Amino acid sequence: MIGAEYITAFVTLFVIIDPIGLAPVFIALTLGESHRARLRIAFRSLIIAAVLLTLFGIFGDKILAGIGISMPAFRIAGGVLLFLTALDMLFERRTKRREAQGEEHEADPETDPSVFPLATPLLAGPGAMATMILLAGREGGDWLHVVAIIAMMLLVLGCVLVMFLLATPIERALGRTGTMVVTRLLGMLLAALAIQFILDGLHGAGLMGGVPTS
Repeated sequence: MIGAEYITAFVTLFVIIDPIGLAPVFIALTLGESHRARLRIAFRSLIIAAVLLTLFGIFGDKILAGIGISMPAFRIAGGVLLFLTALDMLFERRTKRREAQGEEHEADPETDPSVFPLATPLLAGPGAMATMILLAGREGGDWLHVVAIIAMMLLVLGCVLVMFLLATPIERALGRTGTMVVTRLLGMLLAALAIQFILDGLHGAGLMGGVPTS
C-alpha cells in the first residue's frame, strides 16, 4: 500500500501542476492545430517536463547552487517568460502567425509551444521544481524515497496527458467564438500567475519584507 506521505506528495504535485487547469491553456496555446500536431506537442511537452522534474528531484539543489542561481531568481525569470506568453494570448499574436503561415506552421519551431511555455514554466515551473527538490530531500536522499517521489510525479503527468487528449473534443464543444473568449480569459489569468511568480521571487529575495531564501 502506498504510504500516506506519497499520497500527500501526489496531491501536492497535482495541485502545483494542476492538470485540470492546464487543459484549457493547452487548447489556447494549440488553437488551430490538427489532432496529430496536438498529440505531438502534448507528448513532447510531457517528456521534457518529466526529464526536467526528475533531474530537479535528484540534483535540483546541487544544480542551482552549482551555477549560483537562487530559487527566488528562478521564480522571477519564469514569471517574466510566462508574462510574455500571456501577452501573445491576449492579443492573438500566436493565432495570427499561424493563420498567416497556413499548414506550414506545424513545422515551424517558433509556433511550437511544447518546450515553452508548456514543458516549462507551465508543467515544470519554479513551483513544481521547488516541490520536487523539497519532497525528494525529505528522507535524507534515500534512493527508494526519491524513486517513489518520481513515480508520483509521473502519475500526475499521466493525468495531464488525459486532459490534453480531451482538448480537441473540448474545443469542438466551445466553438471558435467560445475558444477565443477562453483564450483571452486565460491570457489574463496567465498574466496574473506570471506576476505572482515575480512577487514570490521578490518576496523570497527579501525585497518585499520577506526573509531571503537560497
